[in-house]
Amino acid sequence: MDYAQEMIEDYLPIAILILCAVLLAAAMLIVAAITSQKARSNPAKDDAYECGMRPLSDAHVRFSVKFYLTAVLFILFDVEVVFLYPWAVVYKEMLQEGVAVFFSMLTFLGILFVGFLHALKKGAFDWK
Repeated sequence: MDYAQEMIEDYLPIAILILCAVLLAAAMLIVAAITSQKARSNPAKDDAYECGMRPLSDAHVRFSVKFYLTAVLFILFDVEVVFLYPWAVVYKEMLQEGVAVFFSMLTFLGILFVGFLHALKKGAFDWK
């Protein structure tokens, strides 16, 4: 068999899967559009309904930048724990290879600490 034929045989299942996913999504949208009912007589019935309360304001409310900054900082320091836990679990076995493992984690923590100090200096943790 030549190389092109092998490539087609290898990637054919992936292409079929993608085609099935696209066709299924399109079919669901078409069926929903055909079978859905619109309240032509009363447009209020087509409004979003949530918890039995009528919407009092626009759904697109502007959030403070502090909200996004806090979320990014949480993700930053949460990822630190994600990397620290597996390292701590196998730390004893890795020490047999040398102390470079310890200093590489100290370097990682040092970079995160510099980021923490920068956020502290910029006032990212002030809730005013």
